Amino acid sequence: MIRTATPEDIPALHALVRELAAYEKALDEVVASEAQLAEALFGDRPAAYAHVATADDDNGEVIGFALWFLNFSTWRGVHGIYLEDLYVRPERRGGGHGKALLAELARICVERGYERLEWSVLDWNAPSIAFYESLGARPQDEWTVYRLTDGALASLGGGGTH
Repeated sequence: MIRTATPEDIPALHALVRELAAYEKALDEVVASEAQLAEALFGDRPAAYAHVATADDDNGEVIGFALWFLNFSTWRGVHGIYLEDLYVRPERRGGGHGKALLAELARICVERGYERLEWSVLDWNAPSIAFYESLGARPQDEWTVYRLTDGALASLGGGGTH
């Protein structure tokens, strides 16, 4: 079952974020707290959205999630969805939860007139790449992602010209 996340899901979402980071060999980079996640998703000015996949049994345990935000294409003139994280617990994979999460985001795109659903995947993550390609997703090999964080971001943001 796929549903929109609620504030009650924050502890489960936070735990899943940490599991995803461990899977991606970057757990030491996770500094976000449950409070920060709650503010981003449910605060006065939500910056992100989340859907959860729940177990098919009676307890409805959260076993996966998709966290996303809106982006904008100047070329197309409309919003799109950028999928920040998609994760389903390893022991629950193969049950259609990941596909159902992506299908829900695709449904939102179609319903709202958004023309893109985009995300990044680590080059070494062959199982995920195969899964995404099986759905018709294609890599954008001509683009390279760049990122400013930590000291470089502070240096440019604090001393750069406008």
